[in-house]
Formats: sequence, C-alpha cells, structure tokens
Amino acid sequence: MKKALKITGFIIALLLLIVAGAVAYVKLALPDTGPVQEITIERTPQRLERGEYLANHVTVCMDCHSTREWNLFAGPVKPGDMGGGGEKFGPEMGFPGTFYARNITPYALGDWTDGEIFRAVTTGVSKDGSALFPVMPYHAFGQMDTEDVYSIIAYIRSLKPVKNDVPKGAPDFPVSILINTMPAKGNPMKMPSKSDQIAYGKYLVTSASCVDCHSKTDKGNKIPGTEFGGGMDFRMPGGITRSANITPDAETGIGKWSEEAFVKRFKVFADSGYVPHAVGPNEMNSPMPWNMYAGMEEDDLKAIYAYLKTLAPIKNDVVKFQPL
Repeated sequence: MKKALKITGFIIALLLLIVAGAVAYVKLALPDTGPVQEITIERTPQRLERGEYLANHVTVCMDCHSTREWNLFAGPVKPGDMGGGGEKFGPEMGFPGTFYARNITPYALGDWTDGEIFRAVTTGVSKDGSALFPVMPYHAFGQMDTEDVYSIIAYIRSLKPVKNDVPKGAPDFPVSILINTMPAKGNPMKMPSKSDQIAYGKYLVTSASCVDCHSKTDKGNKIPGTEFGGGMDFRMPGGITRSANITPDAETGIGKWSEEAFVKRFKVFADSGYVPHAVGPNEMNSPMPWNMYAGMEEDDLKAIYAYLKTLAPIKNDVVKFQPL
C-alpha cells in the first residue's frame, strides 16, 4: 500500500513538474515570431494614399483605434482623435478579459521602429516582446501583401499625434498564459491582379477580416463550421446586435442579392445627404463601421461580392437585434 502511494505521489509530482515546465516555457520563451526586421519605410505619396485607403476603408484600422460616437448609428469616428485608441473590448462583449485598442498615432509610436510596428501588425508581438490579443486580427494582416502593410505603416506615421495614454489590457486566466501562444509568423501573399476578381476579392475579405465578426464565437474564438454564417453577439447599449450571414444561402444569407444591391448596401452611407441618426433606448445600433466601408471603391466591393458568392452556403437565420 505504501509503495503504491509512493508511486502515485511520484507520478503526481512528475506531472506537476511537467505542467510547471510547460507554463514556464510559455511564459518565458514565447511569443517567438523571430527578430525585428531592420526596415525603413519611405513615405512616398503612393504609399500614403494607399495606406489611407486601406486603413480607413478596408482594414479599417482607424475604426478600432479611434473613439466612436455610439449614440449615433454605426458609431462614426469622433472627429479630432483619429488613431488615439482607447476603445474597450471586455467580457460584456464576450472577450476573455479586458483589452483596449492602442494609440497608434506618433504620440505613442514615436519611439517604435518601422520594423517593430511591422512585427506587431503582422505577427502580434509588441515592441517589448509581449503578446497582443488578436482583437487586432494580426493573423489576417500577416497574410497581406508586404507592400500594403508598408503603406498602412507609412500612413499611420503621418497621423496627427493624439495625447491619450491607453490603459494596459488584462486577460483573464488561463488566457493570461495562453496569450503567449497566439502570435505567429506572418505568411504574406502577393496581392492578386484585380482582373482575377474572385482571388482579389478573397484578398480583400482576408485583409478586412470579415470572418472575425461574421462567425459565431466562444470566448473570442471562432466556432468551426460557422465561418461567414453570422450570428456573433455584439452587446450594444440598447440590446444585442448580431452579425449578418454573408454566405450565399438563398434564404438566410446573400444568395438572392444582386451585385448592385450588395454595392448599394455600402454606398448608401457615402451619399452626401446621409447623416447618422441618433439611436434611442432599446433601438438597434450596429458595430459595423458602415461610414468607413462606404468609402471602398466600387470595383473592390464587387470583388468582395464575387468571392462571397463562392463560399459554401450556411443556413443560419440570424435574429439581427434583441432589445434589452
């Protein structure tokens, strides 16, 4: 009996030692996405123009990294603090902890090298070597054409400095440990020719990280098999808004949408006469930054539509709004 207890105790001690070793490895050796590249990104007019377009209308960096006026429909960006950060992503939104969008203006990134910004955007490792939680979809950005990422960096370097010291995020346990396993080396692709509409549309959809919001999630992770089928909960002041099904299912998705209707759904928000309406208590709001996506070129929207039509249909009749 004593011998059996000793063996059991030895096994438990060994398992604890293995677990402790694994935790120590994750905490001390990770994340490891390679050294910072020594790069200097020239701010050419072409890069600044391309970066402004991407950051405001495709990857919509300025959506999360600015303050949005949630009393108005679709939360347009508040003038004057573009890139200043501070937007909160907390447990009430389904995240495993509390995270804040960083200040990406020169006020906060002034002492960062271009290589450090590139590593953060494409692999999820911050200047100090710590892991970033993928609220920022760096796994998607890591697949973008390197030149497009350079253009975004050139653009954010040109932003007006916004003095805003953003709080540090606080992931819940065990994410506080597992977060170190999340960063990964990027796998950049060349941007397809616009003439290959479906491949180009896929590139835009990946860059815009459409799948991250248009899927069901559990504790911040996409539920396999729900990709693009919609249904992610967004807890807004007036109730729960859910993302739309953007697969080509004829009854519950965009299967019956024409290309013209799809483009118009975005472009209505670019109309000079459009003014975001105030959202009252128990009224639906949307986290979708329609005002920003409305600035996308029509050919880009058509390419996105063409790619989405190639997805496998998912039957998911989303209840878009549930009042409090």
